[in-house]
Amino acid sequence: MSTSDKTMLKQILMQLLSAVWFAFFGAVYERFSHEVYSYYMIYAFAVPLVMGALPYSIMALKHCRPDRKFLHLWNSAVITFTIGSIFKGVLDIYGTTNSLLTVYPIAGLILTGLALITLKFRKTAPVSE
Repeated sequence: MSTSDKTMLKQILMQLLSAVWFAFFGAVYERFSHEVYSYYMIYAFAVPLVMGALPYSIMALKHCRPDRKFLHLWNSAVITFTIGSIFKGVLDIYGTTNSLLTVYPIAGLILTGLALITLKFRKTAPVSE
């Protein structure tokens, strides 16, 4: 197994573990929320699954190996969306709002865009004949 395969496997595993953690966190938080629920809190675990583990699995199957810049930016976007969802869920359960909730989607989209730009303009190694 090459180093890049280990990197992709590690990324998939970390995204799956973070999804499990956020599912557990949401379940515990909902348990003690006095029968007040928020879909943002309940489904926060889906962000690392859909934006993290799924794309990395597809990249691993297609043998696409992104560089470190992409991985760092993409993982930052995933955690930004996830934390934004958790924060929105906490505020929904508490029964209030905050103007900072608009920052998370904007920052997540910027990070996602930057990650895709680095993927598009990455340097490819020359193919030896």
